[in-house]
Amino acid sequence: MPQAPTPAVAPAVAPDAELTRLAMVDYYAQRAQEYERIYAKPERQADLRAMEAWVAQAFVGRKVLEVACGTGWWTPFGSEACDSWCATDLNAQTLEIARHKPLPSGKVRFALVDAYTWSGLEEADFTGAFAGFWWSHVPLERLRAWLDSLHARLKPGARVVFLDNRYVEGSSTPIARRDVQGNTWQQRRLDDGSTHDVLKNFPTQDQALAALGPRAQQAQWVEFDHYWILSYTLA
Repeated sequence: MPQAPTPAVAPAVAPDAELTRLAMVDYYAQRAQEYERIYAKPERQADLRAMEAWVAQAFVGRKVLEVACGTGWWTPFGSEACDSWCATDLNAQTLEIARHKPLPSGKVRFALVDAYTWSGLEEADFTGAFAGFWWSHVPLERLRAWLDSLHARLKPGARVVFLDNRYVEGSSTPIARRDVQGNTWQQRRLDDGSTHDVLKNFPTQDQALAALGPRAQQAQWVEFDHYWILSYTLA
């Protein structure tokens, strides 16, 4: 399966990290009502069904923090066998959609939380963490520090699961440019005609594992045609 192409490095300095974060927040707020169309691509259906089943068994009996839940596509699956589930996002627009998903009674709550500062998150004793399609939006220069900040909110022995996209020619949005930090960017158009410069990285297995740090144990990488899952236990 081909990896993301390597266009020439953009001559401009990489965007400021905070400006990038704010632009992403704005983009997903505008995209909320059309976001889930991505799950309708015919070539991805077999992968999605397999991942939904995998995630449904990943957090049996655990108290789970979901990072950047978006419209909540994965929340019903991940929370199926958990003890409790806290789904967080920084966008009220996407959280409102997520609240209307079919969810297990009494297990799931929602919170408006900034995944970089953790503002709005009152707890720090989770035994599991999940993030779907978040890793790829974290700038490479911030990834290791962000993972450390996530781990600090989890108890020893917590299970951590990420899932995200592989780059697949003809299915993925083409890469428009690569910045001086090595991040790749896509140009995306919304229904209103607006275009958005969106950070979207496609790590290899080795790159993802190298970012985890020494507390990650028993790491498992599961690769599908269009996606990957990374899980590990926190020492």
